[in-house]
Amino acid sequence: MEADVLAPLSFDDFKTALSADPKALDVHLDLVERNIEVEGCEVRIHCHCLKVDANGRVSTRRLAEFMRSVIVDYAIPRAIRQQAQERDLRENSTAATVGLYFRALQTFTDISTTGEGGELLLYILAERFLGLPQILCKMDLKTSGQMHYNGADGVYASVDDDGVLNLFWGESKIHADAAQAIRECLSSLRPFLVEEEHEEAKRERDLVLLSEKADLGDPNLNDALRRYFDVSDPAVTRKRYRAVALVGFDGAGYPAAGAKCSANGIIDASRTALRRWARNVNNRIVLEKLQECRIEFLCLPLPSADDFRTGVLEALGLAK
Repeated sequence: MEADVLAPLSFDDFKTALSADPKALDVHLDLVERNIEVEGCEVRIHCHCLKVDANGRVSTRRLAEFMRSVIVDYAIPRAIRQQAQERDLRENSTAATVGLYFRALQTFTDISTTGEGGELLLYILAERFLGLPQILCKMDLKTSGQMHYNGADGVYASVDDDGVLNLFWGESKIHADAAQAIRECLSSLRPFLVEEEHEEAKRERDLVLLSEKADLGDPNLNDALRRYFDVSDPAVTRKRYRAVALVGFDGAGYPAAGAKCSANGIIDASRTALRRWARNVNNRIVLEKLQECRIEFLCLPLPSADDFRTGVLEALGLAK
């Protein structure tokens, strides 16, 4: 019977798996536009820019420090975090939770060109802005902080009312040039979205990991979720592939270092430039033949993509 095929998962199950309060984003980012549709494509573009404070300044460093505060949620599986919290509650301590911070920190590389800052920001926006929980903690699978994990930059999910799982492959690119970031991001996503199902598909390793480690924070929910990735279970056919993409790049409207600006000035400049970025997205979608693929596309113009990478490394204490 159909009821035996479908895993008993609901929208609320995924909502409760989300980490922290989405309102914290408002301290660091302003929303420029959301749900911009691209004609002829299944793409929705969302754009943020950095927040301007009352002194007329923006701070990439403050954003990086906020990102540092969520590395445990990002890099440590939910079950391990729950065990640490339970131990701290029993012992009236914070030692176990603090220990997880250093465990998470050791998973990050100190390479100056690292893309891990973008991957972390993708996680924050996917969960807190789009409401898509991360279901595979890939940083914890790394055997060395100096390596990058192969596969998608993140795996996120939601479920429809009819029990179909929407699996969102994540990809992030941070470059000075917007067109380059868009091009490389969509090129990297393409095989995850369109390749035929087989053992040599680029997504296959991640699917195997999901069959063992897909995580919503509850053992019963995890068992239900993992059925979607068990090739011997009929539920394996009840999932569709989508994507969430983040591109960060040098943006217009930001002041020179030390100068002041207005929030409206940056938002207006970003909104004007968004039309050009949307054309770039559209052109690349057509070239990659992804018109029928649902993609949540996150744009973040920055004062400097290089300074963003450096700021994240400095916030984590990893800058050389």
